[in-house]
Amino acid sequence: MHSGAIASLVFGLLSVLVALAGRDTFESAVLMTPLPLIGLALGFVAVRRISATPDMYKGLAAARAGIALSLILLVAGLGYAGYVSVTEVPEGYAPTSFADFKPDEVDLRGNHIVPPDVAKLDGQKVFIKGYFRPDSAKFTKNVKQFLLVRDNNQCCFGDMSTVQFFDQMAVAMSGDLAVDYKPGLFRMGGKLHIKPENAVNGSRLPVYVLEADHAE
Repeated sequence: MHSGAIASLVFGLLSVLVALAGRDTFESAVLMTPLPLIGLALGFVAVRRISATPDMYKGLAAARAGIALSLILLVAGLGYAGYVSVTEVPEGYAPTSFADFKPDEVDLRGNHIVPPDVAKLDGQKVFIKGYFRPDSAKFTKNVKQFLLVRDNNQCCFGDMSTVQFFDQMAVAMSGDLAVDYKPGLFRMGGKLHIKPENAVNGSRLPVYVLEADHAE
């Protein structure tokens, strides 16, 4: 059995991760695309080698299956991720992200702690995705207030003093709405309140506050 055929089949099966990652963000799905691309490359090499020397190598069916799985799951995964991306924002909410909240060099030179495009969203209904910081609430059930952060790995589950103001958002659930803690991604919507003075006066208070009326 040609090793490339086996490897192609394995990478083809792993390509389902493109769709699984696409449930969170399109960018996450794109990060998984090397899996099917490798599966395709290995599969085509294996098919060529096996076809050229059939007496020496076996595994043509496995190589072709790896190619088919890689291609189908690549296209289907990215398609699904794209569908989620364009349909997840509820009507009436402006999409935004923690990446938008970070001021660039031009913003900082102009003394804009909050990027101008984001500042226009103050008082408006927005939609944002992030993670529930576990130590930001006393309870894990029926939580009314918590900290939504950019990610659960690189920046935001470490020392709170190291978390930048643009990587966090205080969430206050409105009315009878509440959430339960989960380690996965939260999709939140509500009225955004921006307090740029909290980023420059040494305050530990949040710059971004969401009066949430939508959570999933």
